[in-house]
Amino acid sequence: MIDIRPFDSLGAFRNEWLNARHHFSFGGYRDFKRMGVGALRVWNDDEIAPGTGFGAHPHENMEIITFVRQGAITHKDSLGNVGVTSAGDVQVMHAGTGITHAELNQETEATRLFQIWIIPDETGVKPGWQAREFPHEAGQGLQVLASGRPDDAGSNALPLYANAAVLAAKLAAGEKAVYRLLPGRAGYLVAASGEIKVNGRLAHARDGVALQDEPEVEIEALGDAEIVLVDVRE
Repeated sequence: MIDIRPFDSLGAFRNEWLNARHHFSFGGYRDFKRMGVGALRVWNDDEIAPGTGFGAHPHENMEIITFVRQGAITHKDSLGNVGVTSAGDVQVMHAGTGITHAELNQETEATRLFQIWIIPDETGVKPGWQAREFPHEAGQGLQVLASGRPDDAGSNALPLYANAAVLAAKLAAGEKAVYRLLPGRAGYLVAASGEIKVNGRLAHARDGVALQDEPEVEIEALGDAEIVLVDVRE
């Protein structure tokens, strides 16, 4: 099953510094048909104005992955971590027993990012934060950015305390990527930019594509595109 969720149908929130879309129920947006996919609970598409951001606030027992699409985000947390994650790169925060953090746009342009929350398999873990750069060129296929799947142990992916994976790819116009969803697993796919076809179904930039019972997923870029995919247990 492929369920395409047009960008305009997503939940929305806007104030003087944040323009957000919610793929799943979040904050004041409630849709009981869109509560998540498996352990994937939140996928927010945020645009943060320059010189603003999310002030210090707490989390616990959640894996929080941030994929920056444009600009950069500065992370500061109660463990003393400070770091800047730039466009195309990813950061992972293990909220675990509890962590307080701020996410600030200290750039001169808007920052656009996906924030993805995955329910962990392990609770009460030691909180932590990591970030890293990943290849930004087309032609390399889907790259595993963060994972807690056993088969990805020992890879250069950032670790997760969840049997899930976050993958991304840059695709040139006409390029295809094929991904295999194993039995008992589901996926959620968003093109950060560009139009794509998913098993022949058209999806525009920032549409959500829920994937269930699709053993093989062919993603074709109609123009240059960047895609992000989350693979979780159903």
